[in-house]
Amino acid sequence: MHDRHTRRFGLGTATALVMGNIIGGGIFLLPASVAPFGTVSLVAFGVLTIGALALALVFGRLAERHPDTGGPYVYAREAFGDFAGFLSAWSYWTMTWVSNAALAVAAVGYVHVLVPGHESGGIDLVVALCALWLPALANFAGTRYVGAVQMVSTVLKFVPLLFIAVVGLFFFDPDNLGSFHEGGGSAVGGMSAAAAILLYSYVGVESAAMSAGEVRDPERNVGRATVLGTIGAAVVYLLGTLAVFGTVSHDKLVASKAPFSDAVNAMFGGQWGGTLVAGAAVISIVGALNGWTLMSAQSPYAAAKDGLFPAAFLTKRRGVPTFGVLTAALLATALTVINYLAGTGGVFEILVLITTFSATVPYLLAAGAQIYFLLSGRRDRVRPARFARDLTLALAAFGFTFWLVAGAGYAAIYQGVLFLFAGILVYVWMAARRTGRQPAATGAPGTADVAVDGSDDAIPDESGRPEQPAAPNAVAAASVEGSPTGTDAR
Repeated sequence: MHDRHTRRFGLGTATALVMGNIIGGGIFLLPASVAPFGTVSLVAFGVLTIGALALALVFGRLAERHPDTGGPYVYAREAFGDFAGFLSAWSYWTMTWVSNAALAVAAVGYVHVLVPGHESGGIDLVVALCALWLPALANFAGTRYVGAVQMVSTVLKFVPLLFIAVVGLFFFDPDNLGSFHEGGGSAVGGMSAAAAILLYSYVGVESAAMSAGEVRDPERNVGRATVLGTIGAAVVYLLGTLAVFGTVSHDKLVASKAPFSDAVNAMFGGQWGGTLVAGAAVISIVGALNGWTLMSAQSPYAAAKDGLFPAAFLTKRRGVPTFGVLTAALLATALTVINYLAGTGGVFEILVLITTFSATVPYLLAAGAQIYFLLSGRRDRVRPARFARDLTLALAAFGFTFWLVAGAGYAAIYQGVLFLFAGILVYVWMAARRTGRQPAATGAPGTADVAVDGSDDAIPDESGRPEQPAAPNAVAAASVEGSPTGTDAR
């Protein structure tokens, strides 16, 4: 009954989830952001794409071992214990709801292009809140509606972006490119500077692994969806940036506030490009919010099953952890209100900085977990050639993520570490509750926390029968018995 009601994401929908979460609103400003460094930024993008694909393949291999909701959290906890798992879940949860608020605010600017003449603080706040809560309502309706919205929004934003990218190649003029390296310093320095801006373009590559429990045949489909979604996003990124570079003159592109709009106007004339691109941007952001709203609930749901987050996060309806969706939406709403009451600076910008660091913590732990599984030989009986390949990919993914941390900047790392350490209080509180209740618990070791918290009554399925959560030590027990069979995701 559980699988039939909740595992609604096929390969196509899971791929759309990955692609939709990777491609948000930032792509529409990306060419102008990296134009000051010259075409060396395209080389930087290519290098980053290789790193992102390595990370995607690592998530696919990890999902074969642990096809469970929670993705990076599950891998970190299995490899390094409860505390590492909690840090992964806490960081990821923080990143999702803070970045959702940032996406909602970004949507307002594009709405102004579509509906000009209605700019005011109150109306802007209403638009931003609508951008937050409409995707939340789709999530409350269940995974079937989340998947439908994700599929439609991904197609609607992918097609016009790919159209501009492909058609732009026919209008490509090499004279518009400018020099290979702009500004002072070496080309390597310029590539690193461009990479620092581009680094977070691929955040979201873990989306299918995070929702593995809702994907049909996850051992097979999670890896494929992760790789296909990352490749799809890379095609849009690389071809789109190249097309804009070749159709808009370099001096104009550096100062552009709407590079894709300028590219459309340069190709076809007129000024209608802005409206077209603004519409695609709104669709892109709403689609990203739809997927990230689901992600904001999956990580605390998985941690709550193991007693590391409050049991309320186990509340689940139609395959979606509804309490997690509600909590994330309320927190994002509070940040959005703060943004419009305090202006664009201050607290909101500090919290947005935190997301840049928070996204990397689960990635580092997941890549580290794969290296640990391979070197320790746990649950991984593989041929030497495959061992070498998987270890190389895991090391590349770890290096890519380490580069993400370096590119975040000192301020983001400082603020992010402080917020990460604040989560230790939550971990201590939950650990104290488990320890205090353990003597009164009965039954098999490792099941007491969930039973005492009452979480087994918190997640009934659509038939009305309680959906039994996995025991906290179920993953560890499985590691003794051997790995589940699955198809190699290449």
